[in-house]
Amino acid sequence: MRSLFFNIFFYLVTFIYVLSCLLASLIPGRAALMGTLKRYTKVMVWGMRRIGGMDIQVSGQENIPSTGPVIIASKHQSYGDGFVIFSGFDDLSFVAGNHLEKFWGVKRILSKMNAVVIDSCGGSDSRKEMEEKAQEVRSQGRRLLIFPEGHLSKVGKYHKYRKGIWHLQQDFNCPVIPVANTLGQRWNQMDWAKFPGKACIEYLEPIPPGLEKDAFMTLLQERIEGRSIELLDLEDLGALNPADIGKIEENKSARAKRLAREAEAG
Repeated sequence: MRSLFFNIFFYLVTFIYVLSCLLASLIPGRAALMGTLKRYTKVMVWGMRRIGGMDIQVSGQENIPSTGPVIIASKHQSYGDGFVIFSGFDDLSFVAGNHLEKFWGVKRILSKMNAVVIDSCGGSDSRKEMEEKAQEVRSQGRRLLIFPEGHLSKVGKYHKYRKGIWHLQQDFNCPVIPVANTLGQRWNQMDWAKFPGKACIEYLEPIPPGLEKDAFMTLLQERIEGRSIELLDLEDLGALNPADIGKIEENKSARAKRLAREAEAG
């Protein structure tokens, strides 16, 4: 029953706020839209706690610089972690997969809020598009949220990390804050079932600019995946299958595009 009530709440509130955001997008400037989005994420976090029974614990905020641009690189296990992170910032931009544009009205909202929308399966075209669109975010000194796996990952598993985040750091010349996450134990991907219990979002030690690509990608993945595994609640598994811990995952679309790129490269 808890899952039923929460899902009704989620879809109803989302529908109401999509309409509210569309109206706010007609107002000149970004302030009205961003304020509406922040209220939406705060309402959703309230629902996750009060209706979904999720004991959401956020820590490590002291690792986020108080001023200047910064890139937030988070594990991504459900819409819930986006709500929690977004609700904690006043004006956060983010890199979003183009799959979100299939939802009615969302394309206009993403455009008005200056979100960086890319093909979530990666590739050189996606990297170029991400770098071009991120220039405006950098010029405004805003914070940028990115999910470096490019996909929702099943709790315990991970996708291959996309190297576009290293290129972004090169362009921004700012710290990257890795974010560990166990919210998937309570809200796994887009599953109907929700589970009460502890869920952690932890901002980790910043990675300063200047590392070579391979060293940076290795360090980023080790920090996010290592700490995410450490934070898993093995006493109250929720959606977690312990056999999945540490396994890599690749969906059909990403696999097909990767194989096509490799074939073109020879």
